[in-house]
Amino acid sequence: MVDSVSPALARRIALAAQGFGRRPTPEGAGRPGLRQVGAVFDRLGLLQIDSVNVFERSHYLPAFSRLGPYDRSLLDRLTGPRGRTVEYWAHEAAFVPRDWWPLFAFRRDEYRAKGHAWGGWVAENQDLARFLEAELRANGPMPASAIEHDANRRSGPWWGWSGVKRTLEWMLRTGDVVCVERRRFERVYALPEQALAPALLADRVDDDEAFRRLVGHAASALGIATTRDLADYWRMRGEHVKPAIADLVDAGELLPVEVPGWGAGGKPGAAWLHRDARRPRRLDAAAVLSPFDPVVWFRPRAERLFDFHYRIEIYTPEPKRVFGYYSLPVLIDDDVVGRVDLKSDRKAGILRVQSAWAEAGAPADTAARLAPVLRQAADWQGLGDVVVGERGGLASALAAEVRAAA
Repeated sequence: MVDSVSPALARRIALAAQGFGRRPTPEGAGRPGLRQVGAVFDRLGLLQIDSVNVFERSHYLPAFSRLGPYDRSLLDRLTGPRGRTVEYWAHEAAFVPRDWWPLFAFRRDEYRAKGHAWGGWVAENQDLARFLEAELRANGPMPASAIEHDANRRSGPWWGWSGVKRTLEWMLRTGDVVCVERRRFERVYALPEQALAPALLADRVDDDEAFRRLVGHAASALGIATTRDLADYWRMRGEHVKPAIADLVDAGELLPVEVPGWGAGGKPGAAWLHRDARRPRRLDAAAVLSPFDPVVWFRPRAERLFDFHYRIEIYTPEPKRVFGYYSLPVLIDDDVVGRVDLKSDRKAGILRVQSAWAEAGAPADTAARLAPVLRQAADWQGLGDVVVGERGGLASALAAEVRAAA
């Protein structure tokens, strides 16, 4: 008989698996160190990258959400050219452990097989690709902007990308180049042999084994998950995920369970519980989350876990925005209970809360629990005041709490 897990327990399992509910640095022990920041990365297995910098770039936020204020240079050490990560299209663009490079050979092969995708660009620009390889071989790692070529003209709908940039981005997907670091957020490209150890390049992992290991890590990071949740973590196809799940069940790593309300029409739905998942009786947390945090990045899972309908509005015309340009979900204990639209006004030295909203049923102390998190966020960003605007049903109460704390 399949065990049943209540929706409330499923939420706590999922959040505990993501590292919420325990602070590895005791109060008064100072800021988290490299070990704690590295542990967040290891637990998640990836940090999604996004260019929006209105509050803070997305890959810095998961560690802040789980650890509180930390020295961002510690994460730079992990993700820099001498760190232990490599950037790849693992979920979207993301930092992943460098040692996992062989696990994504299947994806590089898939992109290579699509060589005529993107309007036939790769097939029609083989000479440019060979030129870029020669440039990198002769000069070492370089950003696209440093490579001069007649084809380096900006045109078309590719965000103003040049032919050089467009070709390098495709080569990044196929593994013909790697991204070794970001300089002012611009990718720096290198040949694989310039950045990765020979043993890593020579390692060949069978596709089925790669699927098992990736799905196994996703299950550990999610705690409890549906098949779709596990597939989304690494953006894998069901035909790859389902056999991997079966193997992991046979090995005792995944346990089949049901969660009431997770199925169609509110019926119990099938899920997979990782054997090592903690089952907390309660969970104490207060945090703001990146829009690209694994807790909320798969929107159907966020709705299933928290009854939280979330869409980032950076691509929505301003008159049509409901919650704000860069609204971040608010986590209190074991539920996502609101959202705040944050902006780091670095010129004025202010963290601006441009709107604040509470979900239906949010606890009465939501504003009181959130205000210290915003104060920490301002300090972490090197800002002075926290200024709460008037938009949103939570704004008035939050402004009062912020003033009282000041």
